[in-house]
Amino acid sequence: MNRKARAPGASSGQLRIIGGRWRGRKFRFPAVDGLRPTTDRIRETLFNWLAPDLHQARVADLYSGSGALGLESLSRGAAHCDFVDANARVIKALGGHRETLQIESSATLHQLTAEQFLRTTSTPWDIVFVDPPFGEGMAVACCQLLEAQQLLADDSLVYLETARDERIDGLPERWQLHRDKSAGGVAYRLFRVPPR
Repeated sequence: MNRKARAPGASSGQLRIIGGRWRGRKFRFPAVDGLRPTTDRIRETLFNWLAPDLHQARVADLYSGSGALGLESLSRGAAHCDFVDANARVIKALGGHRETLQIESSATLHQLTAEQFLRTTSTPWDIVFVDPPFGEGMAVACCQLLEAQQLLADDSLVYLETARDERIDGLPERWQLHRDKSAGGVAYRLFRVPPR
């Protein structure tokens, strides 16, 4: 969710948790060029989709940016989240949020690119958020790596957010499109990954 054009009307540098135990809590994030949280409208829809699967889930937020998706997951009952971002300022800010919320044991920070992280980890996740910079070809490559490294639990879910006109040819064939919508210039999809 980093390095994208800021949505019109989006509040600069501030994230609001919209549901769960931290509902209404606000957090600042660094003014890194193009960084902004997934909009409240999209998050509300997404987390309605995810509600039956979130409790005690292991989650990965692979392009964390503001941390909106990972923090929202933990707020709504996920057991653990791996936050991944290559930007040191982003990771520092997420570390501050983790301390504020006292969630050191359920939130792990990784200052790496998503590709570096996926090539060096082995624990499978129940839910993975793939929200890379738009238009740079990272979305499909990241999904292919998740599949190749066998990092998805049985019946896991993968959320993919891209520019509306961005092609996503080449996703793993066994992934099943579960839900999809678009809002403005953004397309967002949820895939279910069946057991091998």
